[in-house]
Amino acid sequence: MKQHFVSLKFLAIFIISSLQYQNVTAQKEVEHFCFAFITDIHVQAEKDAEKGFLQAIHHVNQSKPDFVITGGDLVMDALEQKQGRADSLYQIYISASEQFKMPVYNTMGNHEVFGLYSNSGISPEHPFYGKKMFEKYIGKRYYSFDHKGWHFIILDCIGFTPERDYYGHIDSTQMEWIRQDLATTDVNTPICVSTHIPLVTVYTQLEEGSFATSSGGILIDNSLDVLKQFDHHNLKLVLQGHMHFLESIYTGKTTFITGGAVCSGWWEGKIKGLEEGYLMIDINGDEFDWNYVDFGWEAK
Repeated sequence: MKQHFVSLKFLAIFIISSLQYQNVTAQKEVEHFCFAFITDIHVQAEKDAEKGFLQAIHHVNQSKPDFVITGGDLVMDALEQKQGRADSLYQIYISASEQFKMPVYNTMGNHEVFGLYSNSGISPEHPFYGKKMFEKYIGKRYYSFDHKGWHFIILDCIGFTPERDYYGHIDSTQMEWIRQDLATTDVNTPICVSTHIPLVTVYTQLEEGSFATSSGGILIDNSLDVLKQFDHHNLKLVLQGHMHFLESIYTGKTTFITGGAVCSGWWEGKIKGLEEGYLMIDINGDEFDWNYVDFGWEAK
């Protein structure tokens, strides 16, 4: 009788252990997902750019990622255009992006800024001047969301100079917002940040030499202050655009990926051998793999 009781005890432990193992396995399956990072689209009516963007969308839809993050420079361009032209570009982008079969989270780029260049003839008092047109058509400039155990932060990194030019900068209001956002995020939660202008890049050194300095149009000028906000958090991945350049930089616990360009050489073909493409990022728990995907576009 005692031996029978012991057997039942071990059977119960085996059943409980099996259920726990199945539960852990199920949790791991839930944590596995993929998403696309699509940057520097530069959609326009010319150069068959809309057709090329739609081809990229179709390619993404076939891969069935959970969602898409765009990395900025959605249109080409609003910086020095009259309102009619800028409106039409945004409308082309919105009409095409509606073909995605999954949620799209947009990042703002410098080319989305309406009328910033003085030769546009647009007054700063115009109701849609600067970033207001992006807000009208696209929505929030910076925000965060959660997905299957990861925290995603979308930043607006476009600053304006007194001379009506742009530069890479995260303003004080947004810095405070980041602080508050991280205050409600568990320190162990893996975090992904999307920014158009890079926080970190080796582009200038590769192009101009080891001791070359990067301008404010190439890097976020207060990147160190931004990154310090994440010192006590699990910043795993920073996705960047702007450079039409593909790179991956791993330092400490963070990987910085500059994601090439959907338009490559502004819809005129390869840029320094890099095809038109986008990133597909595969998440498994708090680890990830990535791949640059050529979607088959051929410029005329």
